[in-house]
Amino acid sequence: MRRISVAGSLVLMLTLTLLAGCGSDSGPGTTALSADNVNLIFVVSPDLAYNTPGDIQSDTANLTSQGLNRSLQMASYLKQQVLGSKSVNGIYALSPMTHLQTVNNYPDMTAIGFIQQFALLNQITLRIDANGTTYTGNNYPINVSYAEWGVPTGVATPTPPLPGAPSYCPGCTGLDFNNTNGDNDTLVTGIIDKKASGYYVFSAPWETIKALLTKINTRYGYNLNLPATYMGTNYVYAVSIQSSGKASLVTYNSKLNPPATYPVLPAPVASAACTNKYQPYFSTVLTGGVNGITVPSGINTNSTIYIVRHAEAHPDPGFGFEDGNYVAAGQWRALSLANALRGKISPNAVYSIDPAGVWYPNRDFTVSYVRPSLTALPYAIANNLPYYLAAGISLGSAFNPTDATVAQDTSNFFFTGGTFSHQTLLVAWESGHIKPFLNALMSSYGVGSDKLLPTSWPSEDYDTIWTVILDAQGNLTVHNALCEGIDSPKLPATAPLF
Repeated sequence: MRRISVAGSLVLMLTLTLLAGCGSDSGPGTTALSADNVNLIFVVSPDLAYNTPGDIQSDTANLTSQGLNRSLQMASYLKQQVLGSKSVNGIYALSPMTHLQTVNNYPDMTAIGFIQQFALLNQITLRIDANGTTYTGNNYPINVSYAEWGVPTGVATPTPPLPGAPSYCPGCTGLDFNNTNGDNDTLVTGIIDKKASGYYVFSAPWETIKALLTKINTRYGYNLNLPATYMGTNYVYAVSIQSSGKASLVTYNSKLNPPATYPVLPAPVASAACTNKYQPYFSTVLTGGVNGITVPSGINTNSTIYIVRHAEAHPDPGFGFEDGNYVAAGQWRALSLANALRGKISPNAVYSIDPAGVWYPNRDFTVSYVRPSLTALPYAIANNLPYYLAAGISLGSAFNPTDATVAQDTSNFFFTGGTFSHQTLLVAWESGHIKPFLNALMSSYGVGSDKLLPTSWPSEDYDTIWTVILDAQGNLTVHNALCEGIDSPKLPATAPLF
């Protein structure tokens, strides 16, 4: 055999090292990731093309009770086994309107819904007033907003929250199923190139996760042995990058076996009577031809819409805590909403705000406004109802909820044009916008400004339900006699564990 010189050996070793790239595969995950590394953690949410059997409804493209249970259990697994109980540094989910499914074009709410419980197992400290006072809340923001030029066709372009601000969020973009202009690649490579150690969690369908893993592997030459096929929603993939630039792929199998029945909370939720404690009782009936009332042209008929606010979001005494998401106490409300509303309402569909369509700065960073859509999601899952986002209308600036144009556009969307005639809806909305669009509706009947609702919504009121009824002739009834019946002050401050 021909001998190789020492110099030749060094050259050979260097060549083999270069051929191997700067990555490795550490195989199945049995230990938590190191906080000293940049950890990109990919959670595979189910969609119609790739799902674990029983996790997704084929007709509504939404999670089933089994899929919801898996997400709740996966949250604990991620927090304990993958992060080692450490805090997350960023959560990114698919923008729902970038992935429409079935002939009915249902938005993909499963990705953001699949990661919400995990977000609530973390904490974040924010400034809550101009004096710099801080408060630590039991939750974490979820980035889901559209990137520049990433707004899908038919979706309203987000309104800049402040003069001079862009319409897209510079710090809270989510994932785009179509990866428009390479936005997903830009997002992830930006995190890698910044080299800020920590845990960055991404929730999206397999198609998006696979493409991102491939892009990372190719761009940085990690030479990782990526999964060739879809393995199911129990699998979590982590690319862990050391300060030296060496990367490894860690594959975790949670081996979850969730039940097919709707999740059972670990403790009962305290109920509360509907006493109009925070909002005075209001009821009006507007009948065409009576007391100067005129039924407007094009008004819907035989329609009932129940309007609720998002779950608990401002836990500090001054209600200054704000990160776009609801806090852990709100998860008790959201998960118990189906039981709380049983026998009170019977909608045939659920609507909410596009979580990617509204963003704004708090005192520390920019946030996506995700909480109304996530509040109503468990109710839709429990009742297997179609879930839609009113993505075609703008909510305007988050700092100007009484904008007259926004109020009129929202009123027109829900109450005119016949789309929701002969329909009963549950609508989860931003509280400051609710009474302005109800006023716009009543004004269209000829109601004077002196008889309209005060536009403010009490910060501590998460329970009131506003009901709008249009009869066969378009005569209007508006009242707030109903409530969810959940005692907000008695909700636990930490999330339920599964």
